[in-house]
Amino acid sequence: MTNVHIPDGFLSTPVWAGLDLAAIPAVGYMVRRAQSGFAETRAPLLGVMGAFVFAAQMINFPVGIGTSGHLVGGALLTYTLGPSAAAVVMTAILAIQGLVFQDGGILAMGANVLNMAIVGVLAADLPFRLAGRGRYRKLAIFLGGVLSVLASAFLAMGELVLSGVRIPSFILGVSVLLFAVSAALEGAITLAVMQALESVQPEFVQTPSPRRGWALAALGLGAVLLAAVGVLFASTHPDGLERLAEQVGIAKQARSLIATPLADYEAGFFSSPWLRKAAAGLAGLGLIYAACLLLVRLTVRTRRS
Repeated sequence: MTNVHIPDGFLSTPVWAGLDLAAIPAVGYMVRRAQSGFAETRAPLLGVMGAFVFAAQMINFPVGIGTSGHLVGGALLTYTLGPSAAAVVMTAILAIQGLVFQDGGILAMGANVLNMAIVGVLAADLPFRLAGRGRYRKLAIFLGGVLSVLASAFLAMGELVLSGVRIPSFILGVSVLLFAVSAALEGAITLAVMQALESVQPEFVQTPSPRRGWALAALGLGAVLLAAVGVLFASTHPDGLERLAEQVGIAKQARSLIATPLADYEAGFFSSPWLRKAAAGLAGLGLIYAACLLLVRLTVRTRRS
């Protein structure tokens, strides 16, 4: 489960149903905005970036008090693809996570999409739009990562409250603190990755040129290493939302509406724990990459017709 990825069973029916209805036009609007920038030459960029973010989300790191976090990636996608394309790619990631890996709810898909793919991306874009081209560019990238996680986390907690979940003040304060630590790490990691990419390929950020060969190769290799090797070092502590659910007594309400062979990011047909995780991670990379390529090609054909 990602830092703010809501499973089924946590939200009341009016809340998840309303958010599902709201997510449909929101994603549709982002798709229309992204269409002008979709070209078949950009398909590998979208696929590699989506695969890298998916792999990074599998690697949890400790953030304190027995809680873990990981890169959500909304800000990173925003700065490399632009906000509209980032929202579309993040939506594809969330859909595959929910449908294939049982990570996040099917009924709660609208909430997760709005929280991370729409609001999280727009929050990341705000500081970059204001100061991303000037002397405060590094600070803008860092703050974008911070805001993307905080906005998504606060929305998720608000949706729980609207669903009737009572969160005591002390638990709320601790949760906010843990989310703040995760947000700061998100900003730092996003800035580090962006600097690394631009050291390999200058002017990587949101540029239309498809000439990003070395940077894309580095990202692709990084995604494979994270999925195949990084899982060995991932923290097993619950993430921020999981810990919050345990503390307020709703953790047992989480349920899965479907059963898949790659549930919980493990390929159950292997006996080795490492092979189970690595195989699932590599399968996820392929699915995300293929979904992004298919999305671009369908969009290009629709636009031409």
